[in-house]
Parts: sequence; C-alpha cells; structure tokens
Amino acid sequence: MLRKCYEILHFKWITKDGKLILIARLVRNFSYGFLSIILAIYLRLVGLDSFLVGIVLTASLLNGIIFTLLASFYVDQIGRRKMLIIYSGLMSLSGAIFLTTNNFIALIGAALIGTINVTGSETGAFLSIEQAVLPNTVDNIKRRNSIFAVYNIVGTFAMAAGVLLAGLPNVFQQLFQLNPTDAIKPLFLLYSILGLTVMGIYFFLSKKIELEESMDKERIPKQYTRSPHSLSTNSKITVAKLSGLFAVDSFAGGFLIQSIVSFWFYTKFQADLILLSYIFSIAGILTAFSFVIASKVADRVGLINTMVFSHIPSNILIIIVAFAPTLPIAIGFYIARMALSQMDVPTRQSYVMSVVREEERTVAAGITNTSRNVAQAISPSIAGHILQSMSLLYAPFLLGGFLKIIYDVALYFSFRNLKPYNEDQDISKR
Repeated sequence: MLRKCYEILHFKWITKDGKLILIARLVRNFSYGFLSIILAIYLRLVGLDSFLVGIVLTASLLNGIIFTLLASFYVDQIGRRKMLIIYSGLMSLSGAIFLTTNNFIALIGAALIGTINVTGSETGAFLSIEQAVLPNTVDNIKRRNSIFAVYNIVGTFAMAAGVLLAGLPNVFQQLFQLNPTDAIKPLFLLYSILGLTVMGIYFFLSKKIELEESMDKERIPKQYTRSPHSLSTNSKITVAKLSGLFAVDSFAGGFLIQSIVSFWFYTKFQADLILLSYIFSIAGILTAFSFVIASKVADRVGLINTMVFSHIPSNILIIIVAFAPTLPIAIGFYIARMALSQMDVPTRQSYVMSVVREEERTVAAGITNTSRNVAQAISPSIAGHILQSMSLLYAPFLLGGFLKIIYDVALYFSFRNLKPYNEDQDISKR
C-alpha cells in the first residue's frame, strides 16, 4: 500500500512525455493567469472603449477556433510535436506585439495569430493536441480520469499562481513612478519569455506522442476500431451532439470569462489589481481542489452525472453574484461558484476521449473544442456592449447562468445512457 501511494504521489504511472506535457501546461497556464486579469483593464487604459475591448477579446478567442481547426485535421499529418512548437512560438510573438505597440490593428493581429488567453481556463489548440496524447501517457486505461484530473489541477494551480502577478503593476507604479499603462507592460514581456520556455519544453517530447506510434498502445474492443483519421458513423453522431451542446455551454461561458468578470469587479466595485489577483487566485486554488473531487466522484457515479450535478449549483451561484449588494458578498458567492464550476472540465475531456476510438481522438477533441471556441468568441463582444451601461452590469451573469443551466439539463437527458465502455465495466463490478 505504501509503495502504491509513493508511486501515485511521484507520478510513476505517467510517462516522460506525460510529465513534459504537464510541465508545459504549468508554464503556459501560469502566464494565462496574470494575462486574463490585466488584459481588459490594460486595453481600457490605452483608450479603447468597452465595445472595442470586447472586440479584442473576441479576436483572441477566434485564434483558438482557427488553430484548433488546423490541429483537428492536420496535426497528425504535420506532427503533434511540431504543431505544439509552432503554437508556442506564436504565443511568444503575440506577447511581444502587445509589449511594443498600442495600435488597435496590431493588437487585433496579435490576438488573432498568437495565444492570448483571456478566459481564465484553456480553450486553444494546445488543449486539443494534448487531450489526444494524454490517454497514452498512463500505464493503465483506468487511470484515464486521473490523468485528466492531474492535467487540470496542474493548470489551475499554475493559473492561480500567475493571477497573483496581476498585482505587480501597482507595485511598479509605486516603486518606479510609472503610469498605469507602462506598469503593466513588463507582464507582456514575461508572457513572451514564457512562450519561448514552453517551446523549449516541447522540443524534448518523443515520437511516442505521434498517432502512428501510439495506435497499438491502448487495447480497444473491435467495435471501437475502424480506419484512421476519420470518424465512424456512431462517432460522428456522438461528436455532433456533444459539439452542439458544448457550443451552448461555451457561448454562455463567454459572458463569464475571467477578463469580463475582472472588468465587472473593477467597474462596479472599483476593485484594484491587487484585490483582483487575490480573488482569482483563491478561486483558482479551490477550482484545482475540485478536480481531485471530480475524478473520485466520476469513478463512482459516472462522468455525465458528475458533469451535470456539479454544474447546476455553480450556475445558480453566478446568477446570485449579479445581484450582490456589496463587494465582500459578491466575492463570497463568486468564490463558492468557482469551487464547483470547473468540475465538469476533466470529466468532459475524459468523456469525449473515451467514447471515440484512439485514432479519432485528435479529430473529436478538435471538433468539440472548436464548437466551444466558436460559440465563446461571440459572447465577449456582446458582454462588452452590455457593460457600457452601468444599469445592465448584471446582464452577463444572468445570460451566462441561465444558458448554462439549459445546457446541463439537455446534456443529462441526451447522454445519461451513453457510457464509456470501460465505465460500464467498472460500474458492473461494484
């Protein structure tokens, strides 16, 4: 028993490639943490109105759509490792552009070509490629839920740590007498450097992460095996239904991305960057712990049940946040919401990867993530327009919360009977 605990705590069950992916995610999400807090505020400080801020945020989400589509259909021809290296290079470039210019057109271009994450959780092409690789980085298929939990825990803790850096501009202002805009710019430099660091990590990935190397690693029943690089008829139907539902969820989530919520706290309660960094860091830590619980609960009650019955209470809480009369009450309900809202993330990822065959995983991840990214790219612009009116500050929370509840109910009744084949086996043994 002690030996088993030692192996789990020291990740003995994860391959070298799996560990490298976890490290890359850690570095990447650390940079996303501070960027998601400062970006909307920075854009407002350089003279953009709320609507134009929403346009830039939407452009950053369109980047996820474009590059996720490329990953979906070409990554296994180009190579997963090569694609990850290219994307991390573009991530570094986008940070450099934000550092060197305030030109609106250039900022739109940077948001479109690079990975400028504004959501508070990862939505881009890195995610689709790494999701496809992860199931083959564990020594047992029964650890699939665990690897997705660890993947999200690492990312969320890193993001929570990165969020704390969002308070540095206030320190720079006091120490070096900088104006608010110049005080924020060093964080764009750091973002660019961390993009190069991620690129360096990916250079050490082995050929085992490529599709042709991993095809025989996981034993899958015959009904799950067909020709590579395509979706079977059953998988097409499943992926199409999931993509449609995920689009509704993500459109709703676009009203509640971290940059929008940060902007809301800043506008309604005049919360400064230091306080915002504490709020979102605490929320991130609680979110990370929720992934551990999600994995354990999913092993017992199933992935769909875990997704739905953790999500609905969180959406009720975000609606309550909209009407919070004071800053402390708003913070309390928001943090409570974040302790529940992301439990569906590792379970959703694991579910998609488990209801398609090995060679379909990149395509399935890409299609479902693209549907999420397309839908999510629309709502920030709408939210930005709404937030121009102080009397409608509550509206994004209501729209996001109610639409997410509709998604939860639809997901449950559509997929409660479609279980992964290994989940069926596990449940039958209890």
